[in-house]
Amino acid sequence: MKGNFEALGVQFDLWKGEADSHPFIAAMVDDLKKRGFAVESEGAVVVPVEQESDKKEMPPLILYKSDGAVMYGTTDLATIVERMQEFSPAKILYVVDQRQSLHFEQVFRAARKSGIAPESTELTHAGFGTMNGPDGKPFKTRAGGVMKLEDLIAMGVEKANARLAEADIAKGFSAEEKADIAGKVAIAAIKFADLQNNRSADYVFDLDRMTSFEGKTGPYLLYQTVRIKSLLRKAEYAPQAAPAFMLQDADRPLALLLLEFPDHFAGALNHYTPHIICDYVFKLAQAFSTFYGQCHILSESDAALKASRLSLCAATARMIETCLDLLGIKVPERM
Repeated sequence: MKGNFEALGVQFDLWKGEADSHPFIAAMVDDLKKRGFAVESEGAVVVPVEQESDKKEMPPLILYKSDGAVMYGTTDLATIVERMQEFSPAKILYVVDQRQSLHFEQVFRAARKSGIAPESTELTHAGFGTMNGPDGKPFKTRAGGVMKLEDLIAMGVEKANARLAEADIAKGFSAEEKADIAGKVAIAAIKFADLQNNRSADYVFDLDRMTSFEGKTGPYLLYQTVRIKSLLRKAEYAPQAAPAFMLQDADRPLALLLLEFPDHFAGALNHYTPHIICDYVFKLAQAFSTFYGQCHILSESDAALKASRLSLCAATARMIETCLDLLGIKVPERM
């Protein structure tokens, strides 16, 4: 797991397993029983969590089965006890399969009802959909097993190398730089394909589409960013602290779109929906293509207008790179 997360550029401050919650279970259950929140039911110990407003049946949260065994609900509730004691967090987010929504509703209700988690602490299940095959069912390998993340990354790198060769990209680069670019293209393809969907929605796995340098894909956004940076190098553009913009009709749509970033960022942050950033950065890349096709930049004879357009290119490259960084996607220096 650590190797997979490292390949994805993801780090954690703490690594804890289910067993880490076990020291908190007995005291928690005893306390819940003493305060009347946990009761016996058919030999099991449960926390009733149904509410009058429920439109459908809400099963109780089982703490101990009739044979004394603990359940996931037990360890999840005990983990909240541990977190409240150690961190007093403002919010706790669970990034877990959307199909576990009932389970987390039970856990959250038990935590609220018993006072284990105060109302001031946000409890959110940021559920996600499944990556499916063409049959609409969770994706399997050719052998019929569950696809492992390391195998998916390896497939992505292999396909990225093929794409780079097809498009004659990275020609003449060293083997080391080619490998770095292929790795970044593969991770961009996998991450963007996953994150561009509404978090709770299922999606169909299509490696050919994911790794394409055309359309709404991670590799397309990498290529666009590198292309803009190459243009700026060719123009020998020097960043300015306060560039003077001369916006004409053809420049204005791109400039206005750049100003929309705070709203899209706030929406993604407040609702835990990274696909909002994906939609925005793709629109930005498309707007740049239109701007590039309609406007003279390097060939512009008016020096002030040329400087303005180069500054607009630089602002676009920075914004695309910022959005990709928020999505955990790194951009190569050149392609």
